Amino acid sequence: MSEMNDEQLDENIENLQKSEEEQLENEGKLPEKEIDPISELQEQVSQINDKYLRLYSDFENYRKRTAKEKLELINSGNSSLLLKILPVIDDFERAIESNKKVDDPKVLKEGFQLIYNKLNKILEAEGVKEMETNGKPFNVDFHESITNIPAPSKSLIGKVVDTTEKGYFLNDNVLRYAKVVVGS
Repeated sequence: MSEMNDEQLDENIENLQKSEEEQLENEGKLPEKEIDPISELQEQVSQINDKYLRLYSDFENYRKRTAKEKLELINSGNSSLLLKILPVIDDFERAIESNKKVDDPKVLKEGFQLIYNKLNKILEAEGVKEMETNGKPFNVDFHESITNIPAPSKSLIGKVVDTTEKGYFLNDNVLRYAKVVVGS
């Protein structure tokens, strides 16, 4: 009887194992079998591609945003200078209005000199400086020669004899080249 019990016991164990496997299959909880390396690599490629697309999109958004901010900064950057120049225009309007009533040229000259000085101070505060040109050696980095004339003296050969339009620096960079006459 003990032999039968052992056989029955073995049979019962096998049946239990089979029923557990069937139950796990039905529930979809079978232990995962070996994953195919190709499908695993395809999944990794898919994830990397997704990360790349997101990163690329983020960079494009960043580039567009900074371009827009730069344009806004340039447009609004001039507004502070323009606000400083508006009082000069107001002064010119007042001078024009008062010139209708004044006959003394000395008073007119003083008024225009005051307005000129005010505008010059504003420009200097913004970093604009006038170039010194007369008597200096001609330099293509700062000067634009409009003509050559015979030099009045030997010391002025190759130097600026006359300035027809002043040149200006903005923070030590050329803002406008001086138009000059050079002695030859």
